[in-house]
Amino acid sequence: MKIIEAKDHQAASQDDPTVLAPANDVDPHSLSLDGVTRIDLTFPKFTDGRAYSQAYLLRRRLGFQGEIRAVGDVLIDQLVQMSRTGFDVAVLRAGVDIADAQRQFDRFSGFYQADAVNPKPVFARQGA
Repeated sequence: MKIIEAKDHQAASQDDPTVLAPANDVDPHSLSLDGVTRIDLTFPKFTDGRAYSQAYLLRRRLGFQGEIRAVGDVLIDQLVQMSRTGFDVAVLRAGVDIADAQRQFDRFSGFYQADAVNPKPVFARQGA
């Protein structure tokens, strides 16, 4: 997962049809993904997890291959779960150190369960 600082993030523009920024309550099935290369999913506050579901649906059920970016109230302890549900990029809120954020990924070498990145659990991957 790529991690960027808030100051380096360029927000979606209505003039650019290749970047979508749907509302937090939009059903991904209702989006037209033709020509879209990036989707910005918003975490309005860290306790609102609807963007996790949106990312998972976009990745696994709708087969979206473009970039899914987490924006808003993005905290370090959410990054691993974001990656597992299909996010490619996370925009950290102001004041959060990128080096601290990257260490989250060093703490976990793998996962037993399936996720958006690895659709098979460990036992199914090892048996194949």
